[in-house]
Amino acid sequence: MIRILYFTNAGDIRADVPTEALPELLRETAGLLWLDMREESPEACTPILRDVFGFHPLAIDDALDESHVPKVDDWGKYLYLVLHAVSYNAEENDIDTLELDVFVGANYIVTHHDTPLKAVERVWNLCQRDERHMQRGPAHLLYKLADEIAADYMPVIEDIDVTIDEIEDQVFDNPAPGVLEQIFGLKRALLTLRRIIGPQREVLNKLGRGDYAAIPAEYGVFFRDVYDHLVRLYDISESLRDLVGGALDTYLSVINNRMNEVMKTLTVITTMFMPISFLAGFFGMNFFQPTFRFDAWTSQGAFIALMALILFLPVGMYLWMRKRAWM
Repeated sequence: MIRILYFTNAGDIRADVPTEALPELLRETAGLLWLDMREESPEACTPILRDVFGFHPLAIDDALDESHVPKVDDWGKYLYLVLHAVSYNAEENDIDTLELDVFVGANYIVTHHDTPLKAVERVWNLCQRDERHMQRGPAHLLYKLADEIAADYMPVIEDIDVTIDEIEDQVFDNPAPGVLEQIFGLKRALLTLRRIIGPQREVLNKLGRGDYAAIPAEYGVFFRDVYDHLVRLYDISESLRDLVGGALDTYLSVINNRMNEVMKTLTVITTMFMPISFLAGFFGMNFFQPTFRFDAWTSQGAFIALMALILFLPVGMYLWMRKRAWM
């Protein structure tokens, strides 16, 4: 879908602009044009970006055909930026990155994204409700987009934090194999988050320094504010990575302790029955042919004595092990 918002010289917002009117609107330097391309094929976008706006083929190829980490390219009369929004699937502990390509010129801003982005929709609706956001120029729209994208990171961070708390409880209550899978899923999610926030933080840092002609110097403070948000998010994500690493170490420790308990129990059982096995084996041997009858060994008294010994030995060994604090 290709949609257009245009802020006219008279201070009005037009949303019914056809794409055929784009060349004429671009010549009106006093107005502001926002062209948004959502889930549109490269074949439909390329002629507009190349013929109407005159963007470089490499920039167009980056926007339509390739995926990049967050970055900013200065093409003189315009800037090309890649920003990333994120979505978190709590059930699978998976983070998806949603790329937003932005072209910023003197009197226009062009956005392209393959999937719907909540941040773009919020800024779009905000501009339709309040024309002052369009009146302040393309740099202000870029700031609002970057700020809304950064704001969407915090709920993801909070959801991951809640998931980590739940996993820490499960590690002690029920350290099942599924818990280990969740821990590694969180490690992958936080690594993805780190790979995105780090470069995006640097993009906002460059915009905040005012090194680009397309960004007025007075907007540097706004981009530095977003940069501060991303720095804080980056630090929080690093703290969460440490928590996940601690949960993994705790899980392995709990599993090892349980394995030690199991091995100790099995050892105790084996040790308790070892004398019984010896008695049964010794009296069950038939190496010798008796030269006379051993009636005393097969009498009722011998049987009772042997059974008492078999019952006494495990109990006695158990009490002895308890006294030695082996159990």
